[in-house]
Amino acid sequence: MTDHDRVEAILNGQAPDRIPWIPRLQVWYTAHNRRGTLPARLRGLSLREAERALGMGDPARDGRVVRSEQGGDVDIRRTEEGDTLLTTYRTPVGTVSTLHRHTTEQKDLGLGSLEIEHMIKSEADIPVVEYLMRNTRYEPTYEEFEQYAAQVGEEGFPLVSAGDCPFHLFLQKLCGYQQGYYLRADVPQAVDRLLGVMEEMDREFLWPLLAASPARLILHGVHFDSTLTPPNLFERYITPYYRDLSNLLHEHGKSLCMHADNDSRLILSHIEAAGFDMAETFTTAPQVSCTLEEARQAWGERVIIWGGLPSVLLEPAYPPEAFEHHMRTLLRTIAPGGAFILGVADNIMPGAMLERLERVAEMVTEWGTYPIDPGSIPEP
Repeated sequence: MTDHDRVEAILNGQAPDRIPWIPRLQVWYTAHNRRGTLPARLRGLSLREAERALGMGDPARDGRVVRSEQGGDVDIRRTEEGDTLLTTYRTPVGTVSTLHRHTTEQKDLGLGSLEIEHMIKSEADIPVVEYLMRNTRYEPTYEEFEQYAAQVGEEGFPLVSAGDCPFHLFLQKLCGYQQGYYLRADVPQAVDRLLGVMEEMDREFLWPLLAASPARLILHGVHFDSTLTPPNLFERYITPYYRDLSNLLHEHGKSLCMHADNDSRLILSHIEAAGFDMAETFTTAPQVSCTLEEARQAWGERVIIWGGLPSVLLEPAYPPEAFEHHMRTLLRTIAPGGAFILGVADNIMPGAMLERLERVAEMVTEWGTYPIDPGSIPEP
């Protein structure tokens, strides 16, 4: 089977020939490529060629099926100064702005900028953002996606990013968590009105385009966390939205995925109840409190896990015997191996050791054949 076939089989509730090993190598590769520190056998190779040389599948995260653009009477102005970018949005109902910083280190890693000032800073900004949301326009990019999927071919299965639910987008991107929760406590009616507008736009314009798209695997929802999106608020603001979206996507033969580089321990049951079919870049202890065992006990094979290998285990500071123990325990935990794609949560970072990446590929080859026999995996 190819990695495309393996992921497709897992999405269909079937068994692959072996566990797919599909981590995100881009940050590691970009940093070393720009620094001139790529290992000798990878020099001169493209990212995909390097992944192939290391026995990895293509995470195929660059597909898009929808493009959005700002409509309405909006004047957008961008001012760059040093490593910061100020973006101002002037509308008939007021003005809002964001401030991003893009440091040399971020550029070195190939990472995007950091938003250090959010669009909503006070109650007065909420009507302006509501205007921006009402005047956002969506259009399909299906042909571009088909071209991308053809480019990925059999080496991966395209994962289409399609945003976040209104409540978490409001908290994480529009306000920042602290200010978002202050506003929810101080002016709940204004916040709920904005969230209602955002959901209305998603349901009317975004959802139909996702459902009609040629993509099978839709990533919608990021960074839900036991503390920042706790169970009671998850049930109120997040579950109803995704339950309906999930039902719509399932009617069209699609799967709903969330980006899960967070601590999911207290919301595992809520993630399943919301209708998610997959948790991608799923993060476990020692980076967070949630363990892989807890997730498997909560979900069984009903929610696909893509991840399970915390990036810190690949770093020199983590003892080699502990790395070996973790990996062997991981393979025993997921046995017989259904509904699981091995990946690194969240990224393979520049400090990751090449020999450990190679060792993971060896372990998958040696012990990852389906069905996994826990008894065949020796103690480290």
